[in-house]
Formats: sequence, structure tokens, C-alpha cells
Amino acid sequence: MEHTGILKAAGLLRGDLTGGSLGVFSPIDGAEIARVTPHGQSEIEHKIGLAKQAFEIWRSVPAPRRGELVRLLGEELRAQKQNLGALVSLESGKILQEGLGEVQEMIDICDLAVGLSRQLFGLTIASERPGHAMREVWHPLGVCGIITAFNFPVAPWCWNGALALVCGCPVIWKPSEKTPLCALAVQKICDRALARFGDAPAGLIQTVVGERDAGETLTKSQDVAIISATGSTAMGRAVGGALAARFGRCILELGGNNAMIVAPSADIEMALRGIVFSAVGTAGQRCTSLRRLIVHADIYNPLLERLKSAYDGLEIGDPLAEGMLVGPLIDADAFAAMGMALAEAEADGGTVHGGQRVLEAQYPNAFYVHPAIVEMTRQTKIVGCETFAPILYVLKYDTLDEAIALQNDVAQGLSSCIFSTDVRETEYFISALGSDCGIANVNIGPSGAEIGGAFGGEKETGGGRESGSDAWKGYMRRQTNTINYSRDLPLAQGIKFEI
Repeated sequence: MEHTGILKAAGLLRGDLTGGSLGVFSPIDGAEIARVTPHGQSEIEHKIGLAKQAFEIWRSVPAPRRGELVRLLGEELRAQKQNLGALVSLESGKILQEGLGEVQEMIDICDLAVGLSRQLFGLTIASERPGHAMREVWHPLGVCGIITAFNFPVAPWCWNGALALVCGCPVIWKPSEKTPLCALAVQKICDRALARFGDAPAGLIQTVVGERDAGETLTKSQDVAIISATGSTAMGRAVGGALAARFGRCILELGGNNAMIVAPSADIEMALRGIVFSAVGTAGQRCTSLRRLIVHADIYNPLLERLKSAYDGLEIGDPLAEGMLVGPLIDADAFAAMGMALAEAEADGGTVHGGQRVLEAQYPNAFYVHPAIVEMTRQTKIVGCETFAPILYVLKYDTLDEAIALQNDVAQGLSSCIFSTDVRETEYFISALGSDCGIANVNIGPSGAEIGGAFGGEKETGGGRESGSDAWKGYMRRQTNTINYSRDLPLAQGIKFEI
């Protein structure tokens, strides 16, 4: 399907795509596919005001009724899965299977949130005072701003939005300026769900298009209670600092520098498949991409040869075409960053396999690359950096403690994994003495998280959690209630105070 066909199928009209000052380019061929109109500061502040008014109404709607809206949203997403998945591929460059998978994540989190809408439970706590009861309850916190990155242009919005809505919070979405069309298409899907719902307040679900200044307006507003931001560590520092200055709530999902340990007992065939998907999927532009491969010395050479052979057979090209495994980098800046990282690794003594630009004659304005394997003798500064590109650094280890130390010796702490059939090794890896990441997997790669488990990481990954488990508490405020149903007024800790 041509670019215009994909845009039309996603519900985007001429008025959505023309007349603006912000150019949108498809990484598939570098072509400009739209010029959208950014929202000015006054427009954003107006949207914040609408959301604040919506909160006054939405917080009093019973949570199961709020869940009904999210159920309808899930239905609309199911109906548009193919069309929205194709738009994700067109605008972000990931292969169609991954675009469809990202929309499926949205559907899945809607399903989870609908069930959650009947389980926003607190606690009953034993009181030390006779005739007293204590309870812990949760209430909606307020307007939730959601800032997302280009590499996952729709799913992280839904991870936050679906939970925030059932928790009683209106949402305002600021997508990456590189992928605003996906957000505009999702807003139309939300509008259909809202119309079917019937009595949702105006301003409950909104989208803001713009560059960094648009995100800053949301972040600095006292009327935005929560900011959930997905992106670089540098962005997270700016957002976190601004929120801390005004005592706002932040949920940060930032960089990853994820490692896989391959032990001597590993199922090599399984490990090989896990390595390739995790390292080259989304052209290495996932926060959970595999960037460091730590292999036991006894199996290093045979595994490396198998890996090189697998890389040589990768299908690289138009991500919308059947059978492609690797699409393009997002833009020229990403290609330049990859080149600089490879040059630094080589200067550090690394041996580089691949990494060159491909399909340049066919796509002179797009940036397809052959994924790179870099043999390193040690973990240098560049290995410790997250380069958003398909670069896989390979290191040797002799003992498991050495491998875990290498894995943990980076600033980021998002995802990690070990391939081993030795239960002592795997249990040690996921113990307090093992991986220091928010995600630690066994016999599966570091990417491809399910929404049933809380997603996020430690250290410079920001500490935030989305989806699964008790992530819903990030959109609510905790309140402790003490109820005296006696005729006396005993004080806690046995204090005597007579008047």
C-alpha cells in the first residue's frame, strides 16, 4: 500500500496532514508524508484547563464505569489494528510485524485495565487502639501528562493512558515530534470510543503536537499532577528535575544498555534466536534492545561464528514488505551516532563486523544499515553508552560472578537475561546477588516484555514502572484513614494527655 493509502486507512484526512510547519518524514524512504500544525503554548494551557475540569467530573465516576470506556477503546483498537500497525511502520520504520505487535500491546493493556477497574483495592489495617479501625485507600491523583518517544509511537501512551483513565485521571499526550501522525490517528480512535461511551467529560483524552517546548509546558504546569515520560536519560533528568521542583509525580522510562549472559550449559540454538531478535529488532532502536553479549570463553568462538552467519542472512529493507527483519534507522542523526560509536569502539581495540550503510542507491534519503557485531576485549566507555542503533558488543567471561559484574557495571538498569540450563546459575542470576535490572529473564531475550508484568528499570533508567502488578498506584494518591467507633479517645503509643 502506498504512503497515502496507509494514512487514509488510519483515518488521517488532508486537513490533518497539510498546512503546518512541522514536517513529518517516513524513515522508509525519507519522504515527507505530512506537515502538521504544532500547538502553541496558549493552546496547550487551554487543553490543560479542559483536562483539569474533566478531572472534577471523572474522579467521581465509579471505577467500573471508567473501565467501560477503556473496554470500548480496546474494541476500537481491535478494529483498527491492521491500519494502525501499518501507520506505525510507515512513521517509525519498524517492520510491519512489530507495528502490529505494538498495537496488540495497546489492546492487551486495555484488557488488563478493564479488569483492574474492579480491583483498585486498599488495605484494612489492625489498630493498636480499642474501638478503632484503620484503612488504606487510593484516590485519583489528577491530570496525567504522557510524553512518548519515536521508537514506540503508540504502546507507551496506552500503557499509561488505559491505567490512568480507570484510576480516574484525564490524560494529555505529547508524542515525539518525529511520530505525531500515530498520535493523531489514536486520538481519532479515542474520539470514537468516547462517542460510544456517551457521557465522558470534554477534555478527558487529548493530544498535544509539538517539539520540546510543548513537553516543557506540560511538565511545568502545576495543574498536571503526573508526568509519565519515555525517552533518553537526558530527557528524564530534565523532566524529573522540573517535577521535583514543584513536587509533582513523575514516572520515568529512560535508557537501557541491556546484556545477555550465555553460559556453557545454554541451549545454543535458542540463545541464537534470542540474540538476533533482541539485537536487530526495530533496528536496535528499542530501550530493551540487546546491546551487550557476554559469552563464556568455552563457547565464545563457535557461538560468534554462528551469530555472524545469522547476521549475514538478515533480510534488510522496506519494513512494510513481506519477510523483512530489519527496517531503517529513524534518520540521519541516528546513522551518524552509530558511525561514531563504531569508530570509538574500533579505537578502543574492538573488531567490527558489519555496520555499513546499505540500500543507499535505492533509498538515498533513508538510512538502512547492516547490524553490527563488535568483538571487545573489555567493557570500554562506549560500551557503557546506549547508542540507539543495531550494535552488539560481544565480551568473554570465565566465571558467573565476572559476567554479572560486567552486566551490572553500566549506568542503566532496564533489562537483562541469562541463557543457561543450570538452575543454580539461573536462580543466582535473579537473586539479590545477580542482575541489578528491573527486568531479569531466564532463557529469553531482554526485549518483548508482556503487559502482565511491571515494565521499567533502575539507576539511569529512571525507576518508573508501567503496566502489570501495582503500577496503577502511580496514578493515584494513597490515603490512610483512622476511624474511631468507640466512645473513648485513646491516643497512639499509649500517650496520656488529660485536660
